Amino acid sequence: MHPALWTGKTGLNAMDTKMSTISNNLANVNTVGYKRNRAIFEDLLYQAQKMPGAQNGGDTQLPTGLQLGTGVRVTATQRQFTEGSLETTNQPLDIAINGRGFFRLLMPDGEISYTRNGQFHLDADGRIVNSNGFPLEPEIVVPENTNSVTIGRDGTVTVTEAGANNDPQEIGQVEVVDFINPAGLLAMGNNVFAETAGSGAPLDGIGGENGFGAVQQSMLELSNVSAVEELVDMITTQRAYEMNTKVVSAADDMLRNLTQTL
Repeated sequence: MHPALWTGKTGLNAMDTKMSTISNNLANVNTVGYKRNRAIFEDLLYQAQKMPGAQNGGDTQLPTGLQLGTGVRVTATQRQFTEGSLETTNQPLDIAINGRGFFRLLMPDGEISYTRNGQFHLDADGRIVNSNGFPLEPEIVVPENTNSVTIGRDGTVTVTEAGANNDPQEIGQVEVVDFINPAGLLAMGNNVFAETAGSGAPLDGIGGENGFGAVQQSMLELSNVSAVEELVDMITTQRAYEMNTKVVSAADDMLRNLTQTL
C-alpha cells in the first residue's frame, strides 16, 4: 500500500474515534455527575531511512537524517474529573460532593462501585438508594415516621421523628471515598465506576476533612461538559477528517497518474 494512503487511513480512524468521544460527551451534557472524556493520540513508528548523525562521506554527518512517519492512533481516553457546577434542588436526599471524592454504592452482585451522582431516593425498606436501586454503602435506613432528614458537611445523617420532641437522631454517615488516580477508574455505565489497578485502592475519608470534598445537601453536581467547547472540538475534528480524506484522494490520483504514465 502507498505510504500516504496508509497514513491517511490511520488519520481517518483516529478522527472517527475522537468524534465518537465528543458525541458521547454532548449526549451526556445534562447527565448529573458525568465527567468529560477526551481522546489521547500518539504517532506511530517511524521508518528511519537515514539515521541522524550518520556519516555522510568524509568527516561530515547528517544533521537530521530521513525519518518517515506511518500515521497516528488513539492510545487512550482520559476522563477529566474537574468539578461540575452545583445546582440547588431543595430535595433533602439530593447531595453533592464539593471537591474530591465519590459516593460508595453496593451493587446487586455484592461488588462495590463509586459515583459522583448524588440523586438519591428511599426504597420500600427505607434505605437510601440511587435511581437504579443501588444502596449506599454502608447502608443507611430512614425510619418510617421521619419528619425531616438532615445531612451534614461531614456526611452525618440525622432525622427527626414524629412524637420524639423533635430531638435529632443520628442514623448513619454518607462516606466519601477518593482515589490517587480517579482517571484510572473503569466506567460501568449507570453513572458508576469500578476500582481498577490503575486507579489504586479506595481511600476512605470524612467529608470536608483532609482534602476530601464536603457533602452538600439539597444540591446536585452537574456534568462538567461545556457544550460550546465540545462543538468547537467537533468542528476541528471534522476539518481534520476532511483533510485526511483529501490525502487519501490525492495519493490515489498520484498512483493513477503513475500507472497511466507507465
